[in-house]
Amino acid sequence: MERIDFDKMDGLAPGIVQDAQTGEVLMLGFLNPLSYAKTMETGFVTFWSRTRQKLWMKGETSGNRLRVVSAATDCDNDTLLFRVVVEGDGLVCHEGTVSCFTKQLTVTAANEEAEKKEANRG
Repeated sequence: MERIDFDKMDGLAPGIVQDAQTGEVLMLGFLNPLSYAKTMETGFVTFWSRTRQKLWMKGETSGNRLRVVSAATDCDNDTLLFRVVVEGDGLVCHEGTVSCFTKQLTVTAANEEAEKKEANRG
């Protein structure tokens, strides 16, 4: 088993979940050593609930389980990436959407800088 550095975040590591087919980022959760071991053993992503202080397998009540196709870690071994197939109806977010990342943000500073550069060219 790869050595994941859980010490940087007080015993946790972020786990990014990505659709194996589309590449869409579906959600982010946190794992501790126990949830990581459970994920690797069962082949279904299991997180550590920071609010409930217990293990939870995504989809244990909804049926939208996250079956791991592949798993990787970043260069520092402190963040995990799970490429998954979503079982069930495919709605990963508790708000009833495929992805938890549905709320668009406006990045004003970057847009203003791009507009200035474009204006200076013309």
